[in-house]
Amino acid sequence: MAIFVSILYLTLTRISIKKLLSIVFIAFLVFACKDSESSKAVTENNSKSVSTVYYNGDIITMSGETAEYVQALVVTDGKISFVGNSDEAMKIAGSGHIMIDLKGKTLLPGFIDPHSHFINALSMSNQANCSPSPAGNANDVAGIVEALKNIQTEKSIPEGELIMGYGYDDTVMPEGKLLNRDDLDAAFPNNPVLVMHVSLHGAVINSKAMEKFGVSDKTETPPGGIIVRKPGTNEPYGLIMETAFLPIFERLPQPSEAELAQQIKDGQMIYAEAGVTTAQEGLSHVSDVIILKKAAENNALFIDVVSYPFITELDSVISTYGVEAFGNYNNKFKLGGIKITIDGSPQGRTALFTTPYLTGGPSGETDWLGESTFSQDEVNIMLKKVYDNGLQSTFHANGDGAIDMCIKAHEFASNGNPTKERRTTIIHSQFVRADQLDKYVEYKMIPSLYTEHTFFFADAHIKNRGLEQASFISPMKTAISKGLKPTNHTDFNVVPINQLFVIWSAVNRVSRNGEVIGADERISPFQALQAITSNAAYQYFEEDRKGMLKTGLLADLVILDKNPLKISPMEIKDISVIETIKEGTTIYKKE
Repeated sequence: MAIFVSILYLTLTRISIKKLLSIVFIAFLVFACKDSESSKAVTENNSKSVSTVYYNGDIITMSGETAEYVQALVVTDGKISFVGNSDEAMKIAGSGHIMIDLKGKTLLPGFIDPHSHFINALSMSNQANCSPSPAGNANDVAGIVEALKNIQTEKSIPEGELIMGYGYDDTVMPEGKLLNRDDLDAAFPNNPVLVMHVSLHGAVINSKAMEKFGVSDKTETPPGGIIVRKPGTNEPYGLIMETAFLPIFERLPQPSEAELAQQIKDGQMIYAEAGVTTAQEGLSHVSDVIILKKAAENNALFIDVVSYPFITELDSVISTYGVEAFGNYNNKFKLGGIKITIDGSPQGRTALFTTPYLTGGPSGETDWLGESTFSQDEVNIMLKKVYDNGLQSTFHANGDGAIDMCIKAHEFASNGNPTKERRTTIIHSQFVRADQLDKYVEYKMIPSLYTEHTFFFADAHIKNRGLEQASFISPMKTAISKGLKPTNHTDFNVVPINQLFVIWSAVNRVSRNGEVIGADERISPFQALQAITSNAAYQYFEEDRKGMLKTGLLADLVILDKNPLKISPMEIKDISVIETIKEGTTIYKKE
């Protein structure tokens, strides 16, 4: 399953080297012209720095273990030059400074994304949002069709061209009425249509798409694959999943040079609109690294992007760029470390546990524990290679069985020094046990948790694992009480980049049905903010650059219309991002 996801990410962005070189050349010309036109202005600005003073709002520094408010913040040359009282701020700002009246709004450090898949954002602007509420408005078949029709009109997609959507969640469709081929045929008789499942592991396609991708009643279901057939026939009818979907995905059309350039901009804006100033590309292949490095070299990035190449790409990345390329930004792009995937997803019943699923395996297996992507010996060798090269590792591990494998690999690979400060991060850590959290503390590991599952997938977890175990998913409070610095992520685009919803889910832990899932693991709004600011900066070894409002740190800022620390916890998700500022420059401002 995890290998499938890796191939999926690779295929999403796969383009030829020749095409990449063309993109780079075109982008170089565009930015060269832009730089030439603006060079005079830049020189003039550099010769006389103008400070900006933010005041008259709730300015929260995030620099301690409790909320600290200051009267004013001064930004000079893209960095914070002062944090404190208003009178001193005016003196520090000097003559000719700019005053920004917050008018009671809230100023915070820019949000830091601890884990998502930035590359996936590049194609989303050309696809229909077929997600149910609150991620979208496609709450039934009619809503999905409407979303697809809207994108067809908006993008002027002609007859015969592929129409794509994302976010279809079959687990919440009303009265069990699932999307099928006939629904899509009736609405789009002349266009191939593909609607991605929310898991990114499959899709529903119509008849025209089946013709395009060579799928028919003669197509056999491969091992590890799923093809839903029309009742009483052998005709593919609904979801095509896992290994059965790979041949389709590998044949999806790739963007043109112009489209890719626009997608890089559009993808960043998805993050900027959510107040995010640092994003993660959480499982990169060489093709992804090439795209991002060239975008950086051509000054096309306006937020920071941290890339974690997949373990199978380690040799290629090191041979191309060298170990020294890791850990340092180049025009807002950084290779952060290496990603190792251990298991699949708990809702898909492919996460690895030490006790059986209550519902069996995805193909009816009994006493099903899930499965690992690699053997323990393979993971041991992989991680040792990462550590021997002095690199940070992030693991994908959901089930407690997978987390056991991470801990054992760490002990094997650490050369007799498992307590060294490596900040190895266990992405998801959803079903982590309390004793495993103790190992995280001992080994200075970081849990990057995923509290939005308490909303989006709680029912599936309760069904598969039982209420007691499901109530301990993403145990933020326990992790904090043990002295850990947990972060909290979206895994975008599995769920949207919405940092206020991330905070809301950690504070409330309320499911779609309005039930509290694990009341004992609810945390304060301030602790939830730490998980996407100061703690997230620590995860990236960047606590000396961002995540707090302190003198000398980057002026990465976000302005909210309300203070999440001062309103009802249930209202936090309704807070709006008013403005996002990267190194002193506004990159998003709400109309």
